[in-house]
Amino acid sequence: MIRSEDLFPYTFAEKYNKSVVYFSMEFAIDQALKTYSGGLGFLAGSHMRSAFALQQNLIGIGILWKMGYYEQTRNEDNSMRVFFREQMYSFLKDTGVKFQMEIDQKSVWVAVYHLPATVFNTVPMFFLTTDTDGNDAWARSISYRLYDKDPQIKVAQCMLLGIGGAKFLEVANLEPSTYHFNEAHAISALFYLLKQDSDVTKLKQKVVFTTHTPEEAGNEKHNFDFLYKYGFFSGLEKSLVHDIAHVSHNIFNHTLAALRLSRKANAVSKLHGEVSRKMWSNNKGICEIIHITNAQNRPYWADAVLDDANTNKQYEKVAQRKKVLKGELFKVVADQVGKLFDPNILTLVWARRFAAYKRPDLLTSDIKRFEKLLKNSKYPIQVIWAGKPYPFDHGAIDIFNKLYYLSHLFPTMAVLTGHELGLSKLLKNGSDVWLNTPVVTREASGTSGMTAAMNASVNLSTFDGWICEFAEGENSFIVPIAENEDPFLRDQTDLNNLFDLLENEILPTYYNDPKKWGDIVAKSMNDVNAYFDSDRMVDEYYTHLYS
Repeated sequence: MIRSEDLFPYTFAEKYNKSVVYFSMEFAIDQALKTYSGGLGFLAGSHMRSAFALQQNLIGIGILWKMGYYEQTRNEDNSMRVFFREQMYSFLKDTGVKFQMEIDQKSVWVAVYHLPATVFNTVPMFFLTTDTDGNDAWARSISYRLYDKDPQIKVAQCMLLGIGGAKFLEVANLEPSTYHFNEAHAISALFYLLKQDSDVTKLKQKVVFTTHTPEEAGNEKHNFDFLYKYGFFSGLEKSLVHDIAHVSHNIFNHTLAALRLSRKANAVSKLHGEVSRKMWSNNKGICEIIHITNAQNRPYWADAVLDDANTNKQYEKVAQRKKVLKGELFKVVADQVGKLFDPNILTLVWARRFAAYKRPDLLTSDIKRFEKLLKNSKYPIQVIWAGKPYPFDHGAIDIFNKLYYLSHLFPTMAVLTGHELGLSKLLKNGSDVWLNTPVVTREASGTSGMTAAMNASVNLSTFDGWICEFAEGENSFIVPIAENEDPFLRDQTDLNNLFDLLENEILPTYYNDPKKWGDIVAKSMNDVNAYFDSDRMVDEYYTHLYS
């Protein structure tokens, strides 16, 4: 048994006294702890930090990924290499808790490790692993790679997080008042809990759910009979699962099941809330869907010197510090790709997960105009790309490689590898303009532009996700919404508008009117700090979702 009062180095704030457990497939806690892939993990990491800062009664449950997500390096020809290696962590503590669970009619041992709250100033975290004595090679591999490409292993990973997490809480006597599921990966926990107590109404009162996927087709689905045989529903009667989850055409929709078994759910931006309510409106039995806009932890992400200078309205110091931070980023550029960038030149960065809807190569799709942009001696520009494709998404990897090979033609274009917390922070610090190009309504929230803005980088974005709640007046540059339904025409319209903004507004302002540019930077920093700090977000989770 683990005593809850021994886990927290603080007394709970009165308004956050209710006990909550937050399940997430990934957590970006620190560069040294490889338990994340991208945005979902960055969000969860900020949540855990702010929950600690506000003295909330919350703990996190995740998986200890032996090989992490993957390490992004280069092959001999400089094409992207996916590299896995075993990770070791001396700062995690073995809880001594060990139990068995059934996956595919096999008994699998689960061990649990604890990240104490004071190590990285997060709430207490627990990480589950099957890489433990008593398991065969197959069982051990369940917790090897985040988002394994084998669909059966991936289901087993969801069961480890869900059923394993719920069983750990039971064994450790840490059962909470509220179960919070960050995405539907851990939904199997609810069927385990129903197996212990079949009162569905009572269970719903304990469950809340955060959805991040703005398209119905993007939500995970599986054959019901396959999941049942695999043990996903903890041995509940088929008819009962069919009834409570409204299984249709023998397909189990994980997100729909979560929406039907939760007291309340939230989308992650105002626009995403509207999209989600419309998307699921024809389905019976779903809970209310509100929105709580994502945010990021300012003390972790914001450069202290920049932040202090802006707070004290020392705008010349902001500009000076920005050049220093650009120099730090440019050391990485020089080391990785052998190019010497200049801190006096406007630097544009596109850095996030490589995925088709995010359009990482949009800016280069008109190569003649792109070449003209990069060879404009009057208004010079440096452009950096970084980001991890899914390791087996060969289309996205191909885009990454094509951008890298294109960069050989331009001394002021760079494509970097290793986009984790450390490089992400350097890119936010060192960029003047943060480029975001998703197809509108496809980005549920996005958060990278928030942390860029905290570090005196100005957003240049399509009008999607969180940016719809941020962009007002002169705190950013917004690409007008393309009315074209045809994808090619839409992309062409967005591309032309993007270039127009760069050529006619952004670059002339940066070089010809530094006072105006400084005003834009200051407004951007002040506006992002006013609302998009995760302290506001985690407060809203308690006041709007948990209570």
